[in-house]
Amino acid sequence: MKLLQFQGGDGLKLGVKTESGVIDVAAASEALGVNAPSSLIETIEVGQPAIDALQSLVDAASGSESAASWTLDEMGLQYGPAVEDPGKIICVGLNYRRHAAETGMAVPETPVLFSKFLNTIASYGDSVSLPPVATQYDYEVELGVVIGKPARNVSEADALDYVLGYVTSNDISVRDLQSRTSQWLLGKTLDNFLPVGPYLVTADEVGDPQLLSIKTWVNGEIRQNSNTGDMIFTVAEIVSYISRYFTLEPGDLIVTGTPEGVAMGREDKPWLKPGDEVVVEVERLGTLKNVMIA
Repeated sequence: MKLLQFQGGDGLKLGVKTESGVIDVAAASEALGVNAPSSLIETIEVGQPAIDALQSLVDAASGSESAASWTLDEMGLQYGPAVEDPGKIICVGLNYRRHAAETGMAVPETPVLFSKFLNTIASYGDSVSLPPVATQYDYEVELGVVIGKPARNVSEADALDYVLGYVTSNDISVRDLQSRTSQWLLGKTLDNFLPVGPYLVTADEVGDPQLLSIKTWVNGEIRQNSNTGDMIFTVAEIVSYISRYFTLEPGDLIVTGTPEGVAMGREDKPWLKPGDEVVVEVERLGTLKNVMIA
């Protein structure tokens, strides 16, 4: 199932993408008398029972003669973020073998973890400001993992059972700020520097997260073209590893690293600049587009 948020008259609304359009969950629930979650955050907090309720709503809506009244044309929607107020945003650095090679850094023996803050979350179509505090602005397509239930000391074998779904993410980075000290935080946490979306795709629809193509285009030129199979630490390993040290809660977001092809790793160093259109894509999760502005 592909979940999304879109701007409605009274704020963000929950939608489900289907072949015939986006179902406005609130409108369809009221019309059909089906009890379904009213928001993305409720869906995440309730977990699988909420997903089951949404599936029941989709099934009922698809067979209704009134479907047009709550089915929206996606082209006319303004997207909201595909995650809702994550309590933790945990990032994994140097997690693709060929990316580690292009940066000249050693392959890590354990996951390299750092964090972003809530101010970095942005949606499909949002502009991303590149302020004059730095010059080395870079793109990083990443597979994002949304936790669906509390995870503490979970085994690698069971770790994927704690994943609600996945999102396409762009971990925009500022290399001259990132390298200023041994801590990467400053170069990772500028406003809107983690666009996610447009969809939160449930884990059952994605399948094996290590079999997904992952790509970036800048102004139509492909810059990154790889596969999650090149990850050093798999999604299951990452979730299990983190859960040994602190509890992962529903809605927490883990972005799992970027493949080779970033500007930092290229000889021509094509840093992002105002006016650049960045498109990132993870197979089965959808394509995410943002424009850089001054």
